[in-house]
Amino acid sequence: MNTQEKEILYAGIDIGSTTTKTVVVDARNGQIVHSGYRRHSAQQAASVIECLKELLNKFPEAEFFLALTGSGAKTLSDRLGLPYVQEVVANSIAIRKLYKDVNTAIELGGQDAKIIFFHRDETDSSLNVSDMRMNGSCAGGTGAFLDEVASILRVPSNELNALAAQGETVYDISGRCGVYAKTDIQPLLNQGVSKSNLALSAFHAVAKQTIGGLAQGLTIKGPVIFEGGPMTFEPELIRVFAKRLDLEKEDILIPDHPETM
Repeated sequence: MNTQEKEILYAGIDIGSTTTKTVVVDARNGQIVHSGYRRHSAQQAASVIECLKELLNKFPEAEFFLALTGSGAKTLSDRLGLPYVQEVVANSIAIRKLYKDVNTAIELGGQDAKIIFFHRDETDSSLNVSDMRMNGSCAGGTGAFLDEVASILRVPSNELNALAAQGETVYDISGRCGVYAKTDIQPLLNQGVSKSNLALSAFHAVAKQTIGGLAQGLTIKGPVIFEGGPMTFEPELIRVFAKRLDLEKEDILIPDHPETM
C-alpha cells in the first residue's frame, strides 16, 4: 500500500489526572472511528503507551496525526515530540465546531472542574471564548470527591448515581474536599439519614462548589453544555446542575460522548 492509499487518521489523547482518553477521527469525513476511556492509576506514561499499541494494532496500515492534551500531557508531548494543545483550548475548539449556540460549558474531571464562557462576535457572529475558570489545587467538587463520598457511604462508585436518583431530601454537605464531606456525612449517617439522600446531597455539593467557586460573579446562562466523566457516568449530576441554575430543557446540551469531548 503506498502513501496515497493509506488511511489518514487524526488522533487525540487526553491524559487527565485520573484517566486517559483517546479519540480517532477519519480525516476524510470527520467520523469517529475509535474512542477509549481508561483509568491510569497514576501510571500516565504507561497508559499512553497502551493507547498507542492499541491504535497500531487496530489500524496497522494507517498514517496517524497525533496531538496530546490534558493536565499530564505537556511533559509527555515534549518527550515524544508530539503537538500539545492546552485542554481548555482543545475543548473550546471542539465545542465551537460541533455547536452553533452555547453560552457556557461546565466540565468535571477526575481532579479538576472548568467553566468556559462564550460570546458572539459582533462583526461576524462567530462563537468565541470570553472567559474560563478552573479550580486550583483542591479536588473539591470533582470525580475524586465523588469517589470519596462513595467510600464514606460504603457503596461502589458506579452505584452513586442510582442512589442519588432515589434521594428526596438535600442536606448541607461541604463540596470543598472529601475530609470536610466526611465530617458532614458521618454524623448524618449516624442519625439514620438514608444513603440515597446523602448521595443526592453530595451531587448538590458538587454543583454548589462548581457554580459558586468557579463562576465568581459571572452569570452562567443557557444553553449550557455538560461534559466530563462524572457528567457521563453520573447523569443525575446534570439534573442537579440544571435545577440549581434554573435551566429549561432546551438550555441543557449533552454531547454524544461527554467523557471525550
